[in-house]
Amino acid sequence: MSSDETPGQAVELLEAVHRDLAAMSLPLALPGSDDARQGIRSAVAQLEDYILPRYRSLEAPLLAVVGGSTGAGKSTLVNGLVGHAVTRAGAIRPTTRQPILLHHPADGRWFEDQRVLPNLSRIRGSVIREPLPASEAGPPPDPAAVTSLVLVADPAVPQGIALLDAPDVDSISADNRKLAGQLLAAADLWVFVTTANRYADAVPWRLLLDAASRDIMVAVVLDRVPAAAEAEVSADLQSMLSREGLGGARLFVVPEAALDGMGMLPPGAVGPVRLWLQEIAADAAGRADIARRTLNGTVKALGSRVEAVAQAAAAQEHAAQVLAGDAQDAYRAAVARILEATRDGALLRGEVLARWQDFVGTGEFFRAMEQNIGRFRDRVGAFFRGEPTPAVRVETAIESGLQAVIIDEAATAAEATDQRWRSDPAGRQLLGADDLSGTSEGFAGKAAAEIRAWQGSLMELIRTEGQGKRTQARWLSFGINGLGAALMIVVFSMTAGLTGLEIGVAGGTAVVGQRLLEAVFGEDAVRRLAKTAREDLHARCQLLLQAEQQRFLARLPVSGGVPPAVLEGHAAALRRLAASA
Repeated sequence: MSSDETPGQAVELLEAVHRDLAAMSLPLALPGSDDARQGIRSAVAQLEDYILPRYRSLEAPLLAVVGGSTGAGKSTLVNGLVGHAVTRAGAIRPTTRQPILLHHPADGRWFEDQRVLPNLSRIRGSVIREPLPASEAGPPPDPAAVTSLVLVADPAVPQGIALLDAPDVDSISADNRKLAGQLLAAADLWVFVTTANRYADAVPWRLLLDAASRDIMVAVVLDRVPAAAEAEVSADLQSMLSREGLGGARLFVVPEAALDGMGMLPPGAVGPVRLWLQEIAADAAGRADIARRTLNGTVKALGSRVEAVAQAAAAQEHAAQVLAGDAQDAYRAAVARILEATRDGALLRGEVLARWQDFVGTGEFFRAMEQNIGRFRDRVGAFFRGEPTPAVRVETAIESGLQAVIIDEAATAAEATDQRWRSDPAGRQLLGADDLSGTSEGFAGKAAAEIRAWQGSLMELIRTEGQGKRTQARWLSFGINGLGAALMIVVFSMTAGLTGLEIGVAGGTAVVGQRLLEAVFGEDAVRRLAKTAREDLHARCQLLLQAEQQRFLARLPVSGGVPPAVLEGHAAALRRLAASA
């Protein structure tokens, strides 16, 4: 720890890392996400079980976890270290299911509360004073016991160090394997037990490599070694340890020997291991060095793990953005196609054309308009007063045609989004068995209502524009629907924005609408009205389809928890903390 950083500041950082990791979620099904989620769980557990407790209590006794493979003799070793049977040993697997923590009576206060391994409940055990066979010592195997820790105070354990007999790291029980990993992650040092015929097994070596990444002190106990093979096996194992970055690990050899009637090893078989532990316990400064070394290595490894979580979180954010972009692009393109259909004259065919032609009348109407604009005004006013129904028919035909276009394009956007999402693992997960390739229930009605609202807004535009034209008040009072229909026709015949109106669309009838409006309001006003009407239609279509795309966007996770940048900052701070110690 650097001179300008206090233990309290370190704990504050670690608590922030714990809080943010615990809040993390990686909800999308991306490659590597399962490993990242497991990494988060492991990091949170290690912070709770070891890192935070050790930082808060640097002076606490060391915890030496005795772990290893099935049948390696861990419980027999622990019994030999204290000189009597305290933990169950036998041929039935798994033998050790409920972990037993042996400590000196004076060290009980460090382990009786939830300081370390806070998620395991405490059971107070007792030393059996009567001689007991190893096959009957300790708690019997109990499937429900993996959530508890048996504490046994024994004067035979040197003060300053505690021994924890862990389940098999390769147990047939998944709960046992998980518990063994949790206990080993909470260790200040490992006493790793293997045998002459199993020392190269893959599972133990994965854990030993994890130890190397944490720079934890490791002692390897090679058990049941035949005298004739001791030199060869020891040399090979030592070579393997060196190649994997564990050349500094202590290697102890326990010769093959018959157990006595109580299931105990000969008294001198584990003497070197016992002496090593006693020397560690007797050296307060040495114990502190071991604790700091393991703690710093674990914090450094935690920094790498948090960095990996940050990368996974960034990948989640990117994947969510891609999926959201797919939906937004599809619906944005649908809006553009709808507007294009209203701009290129496509809607001025079929029923709309027929109703508009009914409205404007015969060729005599056009000739009158061309010969004399005054006479045109009079005739139009009379026409509006006497025949309001044809204008309404035009509005209805426009509503029907525009609704069909909007529904078709919304369905196309939904199908495109559904296909894009299903081509992505995360999208498939979010969609599940639901089919979103069509429009939502009630969308047709919503589209029709929005079109009618747009038509109503056009009528209001015309009323507002005519308020200052007293000479034309009579026209407006009788012809509001007709002028509105004309404005819709002009909007649907625009191909060049405000620089021109298409001539000759639908047999020239669009010209009638343009001339009619110009006669009432003037050319500039017509352009302004058409621009406003088109922008209003655009905005309404956007809102309509944005609401429709929410069927997809609502399935995206709101947040993955903590932003990747915050996690990256934590990772950098953890590396600095480990380097400064």
